[in-house]
Amino acid sequence: MALLATFIATAALLWHSDNEVPTPTQDSELRGDREPDSFVVDALYTSYDEQGTVKIQFVSPRIEQFEANGYAIMAEPQATIQGQPGSEPWQLTAKHGKLRDGNSQLELEGDVRVVRQIGERSATLSTTRLTLDNRTNMAYTDAPVEIVDATGTTHATGMKAWLNERILELDSQVEGRYETGN
Repeated sequence: MALLATFIATAALLWHSDNEVPTPTQDSELRGDREPDSFVVDALYTSYDEQGTVKIQFVSPRIEQFEANGYAIMAEPQATIQGQPGSEPWQLTAKHGKLRDGNSQLELEGDVRVVRQIGERSATLSTTRLTLDNRTNMAYTDAPVEIVDATGTTHATGMKAWLNERILELDSQVEGRYETGN
């Protein structure tokens, strides 16, 4: 009798266990939305123009890819952006970066610095955030900026820069202090 009861109970459990346990169909359901699809450690990324010339190159100790959302997050990115042939490249650093739109837009945040060597002089632009558009070769921000070179310091709120044309437009609240050389 006990054996028959055990057999019936086992059969009932097996019959009820035929219902499949739902499994996540999306990778993001399995790992969660906040976790990356993939990541790279000690990354080096290079982008080329149509002629095969290096356009931008950056390194980062860690890049996390979020494919469903169409972006990648970078820790402490350092970038070199080439301008016109024969001109010195732009050097960029930041605490954080986000690469969007199929690698065409780089958003930098946190202690953003852009350094450009111009002959014997160098100029440094500092801000809290900066967006680089690889398609138009433009950089822009609406945050406060500071530009320091050998002859002075300029402060402004917001700016646009056309990198190939070497044109810088400061948006508002522009103040500068310059000293002439002896």
